[in-house]
Parts: sequence; C-alpha cells; structure tokens
Amino acid sequence: MSYQYILVETRGRVGLVRFNRPKELNALNAGLMEELVTALEAFDAEPAIGALVVAGNERAFAAGADIKEMAGLSAVEMLTRDSIGRWDRLRRLRKPLIAAVAGFCLGGGNELAMTCDMIVAAETARFGQPEINIGVIPGAGGTQRLTRAVGKALAMEMVLNGRLITAEEAYRCGLVNRVVPAEACLDEAVALAQQIAERAPVAVRLAKEAVNAAFETPLTDGLADERRAFYMLFSTADQKEGMAAFIEKRPPQWQGR
Repeated sequence: MSYQYILVETRGRVGLVRFNRPKELNALNAGLMEELVTALEAFDAEPAIGALVVAGNERAFAAGADIKEMAGLSAVEMLTRDSIGRWDRLRRLRKPLIAAVAGFCLGGGNELAMTCDMIVAAETARFGQPEINIGVIPGAGGTQRLTRAVGKALAMEMVLNGRLITAEEAYRCGLVNRVVPAEACLDEAVALAQQIAERAPVAVRLAKEAVNAAFETPLTDGLADERRAFYMLFSTADQKEGMAAFIEKRPPQWQGR
C-alpha cells in the first residue's frame, strides 16, 4: 500500500512507521492519522512482526495537530467528524508500541507519544501541551495521561501555562524510558522493540494488557486481571517451552501459541 504522509518499513521483527510531513513539523492532520493507524493495524495483524515503532524526524516527532485543518470548525462538526476516535484504535493495538521522539513533541504529538507503551527520547526532545495558547485544551488524552505520568502539579503547569519540558526532565518525571543522543534515537527505539519482539508473543500481549489495566482499573480488579492472565499462560506452548528451556539451560524457541 502506498502512503502520502508516512514512511513504512520493517526491520527484522519490528514494524516501523515514520511521519513524513517535514515542512509542517509532522503536524497530525486527518490523512496522516488515518495512514498511521492503518499501517500500525496491518503490522499488528502480521505474525512475523513482534513490536512496533513510530517516529518523526530530528526536528520534530510531531509539533501538534494541524491547526489549519480545524480552526474554522464548529463544535458540532468536531463531534460528528470525531477525528480523535482514531486514537481509540491505537489503544487497541495488541503488540507493544514504542515512540522514538526527537525535537518537538507538542500537543497532539505529545498525546500520541503518551498513547504508546514506551518512549525513547533524544536529548533534543521537548515535550509539552501548549493548547492553552490557542484557546483550547488537550483533547486526545493529554490532561489524563500526562497527569498520570508526571503528577498533578507539573501537569497543571504544562496544561494551564504551556510549559515545555526537556528530555531529561521528562525522564526524571517518568514520562520517558531513556534519553539518548539524537543520532541514536531511532536505532535505540528499534533495538528495544527488537528485544521485546524476541520474547514469547502471547505473554508479551497479556503483559501489555495487564500493565495498562493498572492505569485504568482499581487495584482489586487489576490484580484479578493479572492473575487470570498468569494462569491462562499455562495453557500455551510458549510457557511449556520457556520453563523447559530455563531448566535445561538453553535459549527458548518461541512458537507464539
């Protein structure tokens, strides 16, 4: 399939999608979001792919939503178009999704990065939710995910006053997994994805679901979900192989079932 706004490739067992609107600093218009979700869903359905990476370029991961596209819309038009509904499809991806973030990661770009399961940040990365500067607030999860990631006080300052934070600040707050030189950012994210892709596929899928449940359910429900997933994995061939390989002191050969 050909795309207008993204570049797609595979690296081993990793599916990689890169934004390709450099003049617009990868602003997230409807076309780009539809292509992104479509490409990631295709990778998610491909058995040979074990993990996913999304990236921008050195100047910007994504500098926000495409303001020109939405500036003249009414509330009813925003509601009926429901462009943010595409983000729900990202949440339903079963395989781990890693963001490689360099340069500006603002507004919808930051919301997209936080929708991913992990973030590898370049030293040049700058994170923010500056929607207040154009008279609105984050609409794709920014107020919710940012608060869970960095805490109420900093989230308030970023959302109410448009404060940007550096990659190192984001790391200290727990927003990103690691900070690396800009030239190594994409390779580091792909390497992390490749390591995860070599794990037992069913266990990785259920582990992702269990960790996400910790943010979306009360503790009692999350513990129950985790326990059910743990017990269920004892019906998989990968559990038998993994434990046998451990006992026999050899590398496991995963079957993905």
